[in-house]
Amino acid sequence: MNTEETNVDLQDAETKDADPYQAPGPDADPDQALGPDADPDQAPGPAADADATEADVSEADLDQEEQEKQSMTRGGGGRRGEEEEAGGEEPVQALVPEKNGFVKLKIPEDQEDKFTGLNKEELLRVAGTPGWVRTRWSLLVLFWFSWLGMLGGAVLLVLQAPRCKDLPSSSWWSAGPLYRIADAGAFSPAHNLRGVEQKVDYLSRMKVRGLVVGPVHVAPADDVMGLRFEEVSSESGTLDQFKDLVQVAHKKGIFVVLDLTPNYQGSSGPWFSNGSVTNVAERLKLALVFWVKQGVDGVQLSGVERVSSMVPSLWTDIRAIVQNGTEETINKRVLIGVTERSAAQDVSALLNSTGVDLLISGVLLPGGTDAIERAQSVQLLYSSHSQLKLAWSLGGRDQGHLASLVGPDLVRQYQLLLLTLPGTPVFNYGDEIGLMDEGHTFPRMLWDSNEELNGTLKEKWAGHRASLRFFSALSELRGKERSLLFGDFLLLSNSSSSLAYLRVWDQSERYLAAFNWAEEAAVLQLGGFALPRRAALVLSTNGDALPAGSSVDLTELRLGPGEAALLRFPYAS
Repeated sequence: MNTEETNVDLQDAETKDADPYQAPGPDADPDQALGPDADPDQAPGPAADADATEADVSEADLDQEEQEKQSMTRGGGGRRGEEEEAGGEEPVQALVPEKNGFVKLKIPEDQEDKFTGLNKEELLRVAGTPGWVRTRWSLLVLFWFSWLGMLGGAVLLVLQAPRCKDLPSSSWWSAGPLYRIADAGAFSPAHNLRGVEQKVDYLSRMKVRGLVVGPVHVAPADDVMGLRFEEVSSESGTLDQFKDLVQVAHKKGIFVVLDLTPNYQGSSGPWFSNGSVTNVAERLKLALVFWVKQGVDGVQLSGVERVSSMVPSLWTDIRAIVQNGTEETINKRVLIGVTERSAAQDVSALLNSTGVDLLISGVLLPGGTDAIERAQSVQLLYSSHSQLKLAWSLGGRDQGHLASLVGPDLVRQYQLLLLTLPGTPVFNYGDEIGLMDEGHTFPRMLWDSNEELNGTLKEKWAGHRASLRFFSALSELRGKERSLLFGDFLLLSNSSSSLAYLRVWDQSERYLAAFNWAEEAAVLQLGGFALPRRAALVLSTNGDALPAGSSVDLTELRLGPGEAALLRFPYAS
């Protein structure tokens, strides 16, 4: 103990001996201790010293209260203060003697301890108490019971729900129509690939999924030596224009397929003569590598049946270059073959032997087969192949446009057919408005304008706009309805004058397409396949007779001459 501490102890002892307000002993009488005139709020004790004034007593009381406050402050107000008093250094700097032996303790403000919460050791002591352990276990048990309850409820919902089909491994070309522009000069006002790029927004509004362009390469008629796959012909534009078209189309979610049919302007072939097939196929392989680097999403080739059988090893290489993906390609590239075959059995055999992803054929072309045979051909191909490999088209580079093949009055009926069959619909530019051929298969595309039209042209343009609205509505519907995208195909009715089929996917809404090929009204009595009595009309080629949204009796479905309708009804468990 140092000198300063010894002085403090002596002064404390003297102060206690001189304290006039010392508490009475255990045997003292409480009444006598207070006295008749004593203040009950003051501690009992002997009379105060004669020299001590009332002011001194008050000052002593204040000093005592200040000591109590300072002692509490020094102790921190809790356990921590007690520990500091027991083991820490005394924060008192000086003791000042006052009257009657009282002292005043002074503590610097900058040494005041403030409560900063429980330290780690104190928290550990609290966490180990029996009450806290019981609380912790209660919360833990409550959490696990709640979690198990939710898990059990989810399992119960899954077990009680009907089993859903797995989605097919869809390819991009099955998600919407393909739009073929065989002649860039005839399609665009600019008469080149730059003009096609300027119409990408128009294609996007029609929900076109893929754009098939060309051929655009240099290929003098029947001239093997003049064939240059990597060079864009001056009639079509430039390579930079093509690359810009690919970039703009991709930004709109449209894939670009390039037609690389070698001798597209000549009459020899396919792919020229027997002696040139090997040479052309070898050069085509190099060209495919070049065009893949330009960002194309697929290639279309005509005459695939002959080439695949004559040079099978080279054909295997061609397929590998197009169909095999790389790290740079997120989406699979498509290989489209074109054949003049129209018999369903031949088309089915070619799909197997050539290995193409899609094969455009003449199965649906009118004239060669009647309505009954066309529906049977669809059924045969659907039952033999995945619908991801089926392509449906009317017309083409050699056959012409849809309106010229079926007549302008049946354009919307065949639009409905192509866009609701299981597979990929393929259209030629202008089929959406009913463009007619004018002596050749590459008529100038008609673009709407704000010009004042006379009576005949005004009526003609009204028909074009109606066909375009019908096409766009169907294309958008097909792109978002699962039953139309990849649903099962169920043939309900098929005759020489009518056709009806159902598209069904799991628990999605069902779609029913009905057609009347005859020149007179027909009544279709549809039943079976769990059909309801009534269905809602979605679209009709004759909106006046069958307005959209109306309820139709399927047991007595009336269709006018050349009329078609698309109906839907909900899934019923």
